[in-house]
Amino acid sequence: MDIPVIIGSVAAIATTASFIPQAIKVIGTRDTRSISLWMYLIFSIGVALWLIYGILKRDAPIILANAVTLLFAIVIFSYKLTEEKRG
Repeated sequence: MDIPVIIGSVAAIATTASFIPQAIKVIGTRDTRSISLWMYLIFSIGVALWLIYGILKRDAPIILANAVTLLFAIVIFSYKLTEEKRG
């Protein structure tokens, strides 16, 4: 495995893992008041575009990291939408 693939893989794991605590907190508490709706919308679009880019480039670390990150972002974003309607 070459250095760029190792660096890309470690970066992918780190950035993807950073969403786990937020997702767990949101799912557990259902509290999304301090989360910006616009930030998550824009972020989710960006991650989706990175995912498409990774697919087009056939780059496994980019595909995997952004697919998982997009899943976490969509979960948090959907909680944000449903909790704002309730509140």
